[in-house]
Amino acid sequence: MIDLRELPIFASFDDDELACFTTPGYEYPIEPGTVICAEGDPPRGLFILLEGELEIVKWIGGEERLLAIMEPGSFVGEISLLTGMPHTATARATVPSRLLRFQPSQFEGVQESPVIALLLRTMAERLKNTEQSIQTHQKLSALGKLAAGLAHEINNPAAASLRAIEQLPALTMRQQGLLLRLSTLGLTPQQFERLHNLERVLIERSMKPLFVTPLERSDREEALIAWMDVRDVANGWEIAPTLVNAGVTEADLAALESLTGGEVLRDALAWLENAITTAELMRTIHTGMYRIVDLVKAVKEYSYMDQGAVQEVDIHEGLDNTLKMLGHKLKSVQVIRSYDPTLPHITAYGSELNQVWTNLIDNAIDAMDGKGVITLRTHQENDRAIVEVCDNGSGIPPEIQQRIFEPFFTTKKVGLGTGIGLDMVWKTIVVKHRGNIRVESEPGDTRFIVSLPLHRSESDEHS
Repeated sequence: MIDLRELPIFASFDDDELACFTTPGYEYPIEPGTVICAEGDPPRGLFILLEGELEIVKWIGGEERLLAIMEPGSFVGEISLLTGMPHTATARATVPSRLLRFQPSQFEGVQESPVIALLLRTMAERLKNTEQSIQTHQKLSALGKLAAGLAHEINNPAAASLRAIEQLPALTMRQQGLLLRLSTLGLTPQQFERLHNLERVLIERSMKPLFVTPLERSDREEALIAWMDVRDVANGWEIAPTLVNAGVTEADLAALESLTGGEVLRDALAWLENAITTAELMRTIHTGMYRIVDLVKAVKEYSYMDQGAVQEVDIHEGLDNTLKMLGHKLKSVQVIRSYDPTLPHITAYGSELNQVWTNLIDNAIDAMDGKGVITLRTHQENDRAIVEVCDNGSGIPPEIQQRIFEPFFTTKKVGLGTGIGLDMVWKTIVVKHRGNIRVESEPGDTRFIVSLPLHRSESDEHS
């Protein structure tokens, strides 16, 4: 039997202080790779490492992360032992090792003792270190996901703009050639002016969405192709789609034929189609560049770049910027904004508040499996701003609603959730902003309701 006082951690304890160990522990050897307690297991007891080495690992974001290396004299399992919760991490031998194990029942009814105090201090320190490690990983992971989503959002308009830019030189050269050809066909200045006016009208039409069904579009194209075939316009099938986009009808073509005459009609149609296509490409570039600028602006505003820690924050702007940052995950989600336009700005840590919105909205998306309705509501109650993030997912069971803000508590499968997200939300809202957050949930209607003071006191500024 081992005398616990031979272990450095218990060396200063006397017999009375070690009285909670009423029965001897079970001593046994283990081989490398042996798991003594796995993440998610019920409490297995208290393990003291006598010889060898243990690694403490946890699944975070789909990958196994090393949290700590335990050397001889360390103990493992105290968190589950004291809280009754499943093990929050996995302990595994890396070399041949020897353990001393005490069953959970060993400590039943023990309320106060130096041993329990030691376990509590160790638990608090390990929880703090684990939380810091997970939060660091989470922030890096969240940053990576946001960056990947933004890269995708930026790539689409950038790629479309690049394709348009690559086509423009050839279209510009062709437009110049067609214009030179038209100038040799004997058109009067009045005809040129009317042709130019028609070009302007068709380009303006092409800027407006054409609300027709695919079948109606096909019928319009076939009608224009048939009209041009009768007049020996050989490439009618190529230019018809562009003309339909500009709202061109057979009546428009007849007016063009009357203006130019049959001999000039083919070149006039080619010139108009080329001009419309060029204008559409220019619009593609403008839209793409505007989208990129808008995303960059959202990133800057989301992070409060180049601003102090505390700002006058527009909550609605923060929510909207968060939606832009999560745009890649909202493709199949309907977002309803029910904002109170009279809600004043609040004094807050803007970038950290946006992390709260990111966490709550991202959780809502996950709760609906990426498909459903998210409603964002705001209003003012006395001197507080109220923000609600609602989803129509499956809901949170009543028996766990009071635990979801606890550190390391998660409803997700092992490896998919860390339980740190809502704990971070709680600390940011309640501790840092002197606010409050609560949840109301039933199937089809879950609401996270955040309450924030409109103004921070001087004591808050120094807290």
